[in-house]
Amino acid sequence: MTSWLDNLLFGYYPYICLAVFFIGSLLRFDRDQYTWKSDSSQLLRRGQLRLGSNLFHIGVLFLFFGHFFGMLTPHFVYEHFIGAGAKQLVAMVTGGIAGTLGFIGLTLLLHRRLTEPRIRATSKTSDIVIAVLLWVQLLLGLATIPLSAQHLDGSMMLLLAEWAQRIVTFRAGAPELLADAGWVFKAHMFLGMTIFLVFPFTRLVHVWSGFASVLYVFRPYQVVRARRLNLPAGHNQPRQPGAGV
Repeated sequence: MTSWLDNLLFGYYPYICLAVFFIGSLLRFDRDQYTWKSDSSQLLRRGQLRLGSNLFHIGVLFLFFGHFFGMLTPHFVYEHFIGAGAKQLVAMVTGGIAGTLGFIGLTLLLHRRLTEPRIRATSKTSDIVIAVLLWVQLLLGLATIPLSAQHLDGSMMLLLAEWAQRIVTFRAGAPELLADAGWVFKAHMFLGMTIFLVFPFTRLVHVWSGFASVLYVFRPYQVVRARRLNLPAGHNQPRQPGAGV
């Protein structure tokens, strides 16, 4: 039987987070575009930045798209090509590698932000909070791997995916699917939703710009005219000898 807390956290809370995520991002872009940036600290100290940033972004981007397509793709779409158990095993291996890379990278970045006095002095509270939330989220994600190994038939993965699909399609009965899920899974999902909730108020909004930059490839050609073509006729004609000044 589903408790009132499960109904609150996994039935209503997801919609609160998604509403704040989309509406908050739109309002911030519309009203406060100057803050729509990642606030790079490269000029203050380069040490650990390149390695940490590369590891973090590679790991997190893989995990984001893996979760997005893995949880929102209905089972009948891929069941003829790969079974639930095999899909879960692939997710555990690839997700474990990506999660480890992201965790190491974020640990380097967090250590750099907290121990370098100049970076710490210029860091906003939201910068540290979101970094800590992501660090804990990656740790919880890695902690789900041993638990997933106890359900190699893919049963738990299917329940989690069905929960996500019911949420985004506004179907009832989503919280009931998580009644038997372990607390690590629930904590991982709750914190993931919370990251969406605080997203518009942090530096993470620059992720929108990263995805939007893909549209640059499809934009129409820009016609660029040379400045000399916009000058009045005869402007560059040489002055005739004896002409008046």
